[in-house]
Amino acid sequence: MFNDIKEIIVKIKEDNALGITLTPASDLINEVGLDSLQMINFILEVEDRFNVEIVYEDLDYSCLLSIESFMSFLQGMEKKVG
Repeated sequence: MFNDIKEIIVKIKEDNALGITLTPASDLINEVGLDSLQMINFILEVEDRFNVEIVYEDLDYSCLLSIESFMSFLQGMEKKVG
């Protein structure tokens, strides 16, 4: 899952070098620097890649503090759906 999310971030940011520096602890907002439009595109790409529908009311700021916390959020969604 981490590699898929990393690929999505690199695509959205259009920065191949970014992929080398990303870790599960990377902050999606402050470190990666996703702006509001990029965040929307990121969420849409994640929905397509993982075949989930993210309910924006369930997505809070703490889910974006790291790639790892976002992955935990997604895994929690998959359990609800599955």
